[in-house]
Amino acid sequence: MNFRMHKWAQQYRRAKGIIVNTFAALEDYALKSFLKGSAYGKSGVPQIYPIGPILNRFESKIKNRSEIMEWLDNQPAKSVVLLSFGSLGSFQLDQVKEIANGLEQSGQRFLWVLRQPPKEKGGFPTEYENVELVLPEGFLDRTASIGKVVGWVPQLAVLSHFAVGGFVSHCGWNSILESIWCGVPIATWPLAAEQELNAFQLVKELGIAVEISLDYNEAMQHQLVKAEQIGKRVRQLMDGENEVRKRVQEISGKSRAAVQEGGSSHLCFENLMQTICRIFQNGS
Repeated sequence: MNFRMHKWAQQYRRAKGIIVNTFAALEDYALKSFLKGSAYGKSGVPQIYPIGPILNRFESKIKNRSEIMEWLDNQPAKSVVLLSFGSLGSFQLDQVKEIANGLEQSGQRFLWVLRQPPKEKGGFPTEYENVELVLPEGFLDRTASIGKVVGWVPQLAVLSHFAVGGFVSHCGWNSILESIWCGVPIATWPLAAEQELNAFQLVKELGIAVEISLDYNEAMQHQLVKAEQIGKRVRQLMDGENEVRKRVQEISGKSRAAVQEGGSSHLCFENLMQTICRIFQNGS
């Protein structure tokens, strides 16, 4: 941890509370670690308020939304795997070809959000003008009956669709919460930041994901994940008898129960509101 991050971390103790987008049944052990008398002792750790899952239900305008949803409407239940790697997720040409070959080898139906890498450091991925130029020759023709490659999707709406049965994800926290809420198991492929820790938690601790990759660091950016690995894990993910699928359904139910009246997150939110009102009334 660098000096600046260390200073920021120190400021957390000055807060009267910390709001976290999670729910008790998902991270019970981690939340309990902040209680007084835990590993932190009596050092005055602020009250933690897990009030999630808070989901982004706002959809920006997507030019082909109706086309995407109509395509999903025509697919069998739980037959489609969504591949989406967040607003910052993209791959170089060699990895794109491995993903395409892996999907073709898997034989599974797919909806693939394919983004063009930024042209300069610090930029954002963009949509390809012609995805056919970066995919293996003939890929779109060979997979026309089972797959669709797009530049962006309304992710929560897609994960909520009856046809979607799996999610290959970069394991950003918002995507994880959406997937859990919708009861869709994940195949992990972390790309940056805390996503490696999230992926490890999903696979090793919670048992609600399968592993395409668990590792990420700057040096591994260009280490290819091979088509064989991708195809194998996608088939595993979409296996209807997979224990991961059963486990994610269980956690999904707990995520919805948490925000219902009397649920852990609902009670926590009420407590948070009472605390805020008390602070304003007392002036401190």
